[in-house]
Amino acid sequence: MFIALIIIVAVIAVVLIVAAMRPDQFRIERSATIQATPERIFPLINDLHRWQSWSPYEKKDPDMQRSFEGPSSGPGAAYGWNGNKNIGSGRMEISQSTPSSHVRLQLEFFTPFKASNTADFVLDPQGAATRITWSMQGRANFMSKLMGVVFNIDKMVGKDFEDGLINLRRLTEEPA
Repeated sequence: MFIALIIIVAVIAVVLIVAAMRPDQFRIERSATIQATPERIFPLINDLHRWQSWSPYEKKDPDMQRSFEGPSSGPGAAYGWNGNKNIGSGRMEISQSTPSSHVRLQLEFFTPFKASNTADFVLDPQGAATRITWSMQGRANFMSKLMGVVFNIDKMVGKDFEDGLINLRRLTEEPA
């Protein structure tokens, strides 16, 4: 019994040490090439009202409560959400927008975990196509480091980014 307790304490200590040694910052990034011009893709990202047509998070909770503040698009446009356990609650606001090339969002997650992150969409024209990169970066607090020991957050969130890019491809590669 005593040896089992020592083993359990040792395993917990190792997990906590491994978590503490993880990086203080994180970055998740996915890219795709879409056969459409940046001018066709950009409005779907820059106008938060249009996210319902492509964001993978919208489909995780169709009954999610949404609120909008500020202008409909560009800097100052804000979107709040309150959803089920898969979505949680939070708010995002466009902090930078360069037509047809870049949108930066400030993300605030309230539940299930508090976090402040930055997301970027970079659109790089490549002839008649566009290379789009969706990234999110931020500070990794101890709780997120601990979760990262057990769950691969990059794969989980990265899969959502991949799905969103596929949805953007479907919407923009179709005839106008």
